[in-house]
Amino acid sequence: MEEHTRISKNITFTYAGNVLEKKQEVWGSKNTVKMPLNDPLANVLSNIWNAEKIGKRECSATPSSKTIQSVLQILKDYQYIKDFKISKNERGDLISIELHGRINKCAGIKPRYSFKISEHKKFEKRFLPAKDFGILIISTNQGIMTNKEALEKQVGGRLLAYCY
Repeated sequence: MEEHTRISKNITFTYAGNVLEKKQEVWGSKNTVKMPLNDPLANVLSNIWNAEKIGKRECSATPSSKTIQSVLQILKDYQYIKDFKISKNERGDLISIELHGRINKCAGIKPRYSFKISEHKKFEKRFLPAKDFGILIISTNQGIMTNKEALEKQVGGRLLAYCY
């Protein structure tokens, strides 16, 4: 036996035995909510990872920025992606990314933690599956680089993303 309980104008809970379902009812196009893109870098990295998971050889993302281009160049240098191209679009720059199929996981890091040389092992343990397996991408005052380059140059910064 199902019971319906309306708690607001557009949300209804349905009780059926031990199962509780939350149903969203659409009351016209005014109530449709589009989420803003708060972190474009994380969106590009999740597009890459989703395309890798389903076996695609190419994906595209928008918008483009210098930070995103630097991160993609690092991924290309470490051979996680084949290549990327930036083309002009009527809505902005469109990034086309060719994939190798070598990425197990990549994502943006939120919040952007401060990276100190003394805390290198802590963040490596937190975001990477094993020692010296994968890269952390860091924004420093000398540019965007990996954790290995930051250790060599002895600079700190903010964590942007990880990939393995």
